[in-house]
Amino acid sequence: MASKSSIRRLKFCNFKLSSLLEITNAINDNLSVEKILSTFEHILLQELNIGKVVVYAFSKTWKIMLESGAKKKEFANIIVEEDLLKHEEITTTPSTDNLKLSSYDFIIPVFHDTKPIAYVLIGDVEEEKEGVSPTIKHLHFIQTLTNVIFVAVENKRLYEENLQQARLKKEMELASRMQNMLIPDTSLFPKNEAIFVDSFYLPHFDVGGDYYDFERLSENEYFFCVADVSGKGISAALLMSNFQASLKAYLTTGLKLPELIHLLNGRVVESAQGEKFITIFVGKYNSETRELRYINAGHNAPLLFDKVTEKIIELKDGCPGIGMLDEIPFMNEGVKILPNPTKLICFTDGLTELENENKEEIGLAELKKCMTNQLTVDKNFLCLQKILNLKKGNPALFDDITILGIDFL
Repeated sequence: MASKSSIRRLKFCNFKLSSLLEITNAINDNLSVEKILSTFEHILLQELNIGKVVVYAFSKTWKIMLESGAKKKEFANIIVEEDLLKHEEITTTPSTDNLKLSSYDFIIPVFHDTKPIAYVLIGDVEEEKEGVSPTIKHLHFIQTLTNVIFVAVENKRLYEENLQQARLKKEMELASRMQNMLIPDTSLFPKNEAIFVDSFYLPHFDVGGDYYDFERLSENEYFFCVADVSGKGISAALLMSNFQASLKAYLTTGLKLPELIHLLNGRVVESAQGEKFITIFVGKYNSETRELRYINAGHNAPLLFDKVTEKIIELKDGCPGIGMLDEIPFMNEGVKILPNPTKLICFTDGLTELENENKEEIGLAELKKCMTNQLTVDKNFLCLQKILNLKKGNPALFDDITILGIDFL
């Protein structure tokens, strides 16, 4: 006949198996973290008679995931980085000489691979009770249970994080495809006896905040622009997409450049609510009169190079950036007559902010070197790409780069 102690051991073995099975089923059934922790709390406090438990878990930061049976003053001042991270194995709190931990008996660390993901503090309340403390008696089982639960919780967190990243990736891919549809087809730009147009576009992320366009308004008149929205990412791309739609609509009405800028400013102020703004250079060119009109709204000054005199100037006339102010306080429209074959290069600050190994900005200097010649702008772009290594994967690139080049022949 089995002894009472053998029967108790058998019962406890059965209890441990059923507890592990209960936790495993909860995990497999994909129950919420809250329900899994509630089961864990019940097993410790109700079934094993553990007095108190506090669990710290890591999810971006360390925070308390479970506390039961403990008074707030017993864990309020505990800082994981200072008090717990040093412990890589089960530790008795008296051996730490840390008064903050004196209300507990054991520290149980939980690792995922080599990374700590949780710390469980457990202790008894009625220390004067006779017999072996339940914390000590069931320590190894508690450790096993703790590891099973918090590794599962961590795996669940990582799985949900991966799902979120996958959703975000799909959204970014969709946004990228939509934005690429808005980028003009360079092959459709005019390349005739009056004008030769080419462009270069390199977004830093899948979606960018740069925009450029070239439109033929009539037989002899052309419109073009290069713009850059403050900030990066999806919000910048959405604002720029909205801006482009407004610009396209206004162009059909035959507005003059100052009127166009005033209307665009109102749309950006309404859309961005003061959180973002757009810098833009807009121009109109008449190939019959050879008149170039432009407004620089807070944008990098384009470079105008006369192929005969070999003089290069910056086009700065304009106004503040679009969306910076509710109303544009001043506006100067620049006017240039181009008697000679002339080259215009417009660009965004992703180019000018490129630095060499000495942290010196080199983009504008190299641009001037590549453009001050008789070559067409497409050849100038090839020169610039080679010198500055303008391609994906270059660690020196940290912003979108857009360049629009026009040869007025």
